Amino acid sequence: MLEQVTNRPVLDELLAAPGASIYIGFDPTADSLHVGHLLPALMLSRFQRAGHRPIVVVGVATGMIGDPSGRASERQLLTPEIVEANSRTVRTQLSRFVSFEGDNAALMTNNADWIAPISHLEWLRDVGKHFTVNYMIAKESVRRRLEDREHGISYTEFSYMLLQAYDFLHLRDHHGCRIQAGGSDQWGNITAGAELIRRVRGEEVFGITFPLLATSSGEKFGKSAGNAVWLDAERTSPYQFYQYWIRTDDRDVERFLKLFTFLSLDEIESVCAAHRSAPERRVAQKKLAEEVTRIVHGADALEQAVKASEALFSGASKTNTPAIENMPSFEVQSAELDRGIKIVELMVRSGATKSRGEAARLIEGGGVYLNEKRVEGPASVLNPADVGATFLLRVGKKSYFQGRIGP
Repeated sequence: MLEQVTNRPVLDELLAAPGASIYIGFDPTADSLHVGHLLPALMLSRFQRAGHRPIVVVGVATGMIGDPSGRASERQLLTPEIVEANSRTVRTQLSRFVSFEGDNAALMTNNADWIAPISHLEWLRDVGKHFTVNYMIAKESVRRRLEDREHGISYTEFSYMLLQAYDFLHLRDHHGCRIQAGGSDQWGNITAGAELIRRVRGEEVFGITFPLLATSSGEKFGKSAGNAVWLDAERTSPYQFYQYWIRTDDRDVERFLKLFTFLSLDEIESVCAAHRSAPERRVAQKKLAEEVTRIVHGADALEQAVKASEALFSGASKTNTPAIENMPSFEVQSAELDRGIKIVELMVRSGATKSRGEAARLIEGGGVYLNEKRVEGPASVLNPADVGATFLLRVGKKSYFQGRIGP
C-alpha cells in the first residue's frame, strides 16, 4: 500500500505504540468523492483500527485554489458557495470510513478555519519567507507545468504548496499531528509541510504516500465507460458500483482485495485459491464487490445490488422485480409509447449512447436487447405489448438500463 515514506525506521518506532495522529486532506472540488479517494479514506480507517487517531481535513481553503499536482492545465476556480456545498457532502461521505467516537476518535476539520483569517502580508512574512522559489520549482508537480509553454502555472496554483504546508504546521501545533499521508502525487506538498515544521519548530515530522492506481490493462483506475465511479449513490448507483468491482480483471483482483477490503491475508489467499480453481465463477471478484459495496453503501444496498445482479445474469430476469431498482433508469411517457418511440431514442435517453447514430450502429451489430430479445433494426420502436410498468434495455453483455413508463 505504500509508495514513499520519510525516515521509515523512526516512523516505524512512532507507530509501534497506539496514540499517533495522522491526517489526510480532501479538497471538495466536486460534489462527491469517487473511488480514487477510497485508498486514502481506507488508510485512515486502518490507522484508527491500529489505535491511532485519524484527522480528516476538508480543504475548503485549498479547494478554492486548486492543487496543480497531477494536472496538465489550470483548474477552473470554484465559487465559495459551490466549495462549501461540496464540502458538506464530502464530510458526510468520509464519516463512513472512520469513527468519531471512542478513545482514538477521528477529528474532522476545515482548513478555512485557520487559513482564511490570515492576511496576505502575514502570510508572506510568516510562511512565504521559509520557502525559496528554487525549492518550490524543484517539485515535480510544479516543474512539469513550468516546462509546458502552452499552459504554464499561475501564481495562484504555484502557491498551493504553501497552503498545504501550513495545514501540516497548524495540525502539528494544535493537535500534535506528526504524520501526513496522501497519494503519490502529494509527495511534494507533504515534504514541503515537513520542511516548514523543521524550519519553524525544529521538529521532524513524517510523510507517507500510496500509489496512484491503474489497472493491469493500462486503464485509469476508477473510471467506468469513461466516467468516474462516484461514492454518491445518486451519481453512481449501488448496483453500478457493485458491477464496477465485479468487472475487475483477474490480474488485479488479488491486489484490490488487499487494498480495498479489511479481509485478512489468509482470507484473501483462500478466496484467490478458490478463484484460481474455477476462474469462470469469478469468486474473487464477487467477494471484492461485496466487501467494498458494504463499506461504502452499507449492507442493505449491497443486498439489493446482489439481487439485481443475480436476477439479470442468471437468465431469470423479470422487468417487474424490485431487485433491479438500483440500476440506471430512465422514463418514457405514456403518450410517447402510444405514438411509437424508437429504440435509438431510448438508448440516447438512457445514457447508453451519446447519439442516435451510435445507437443505430450498435443495433445493426446485434448488440442491443429489449427484455432480453434482440432488437432487429434501427427503425424498431417500443411496442406497448412488450412492456408493463417497466422494461429492460441491454447494450452489449453487461450494460443494463431500466425503462419506466410514466403518466
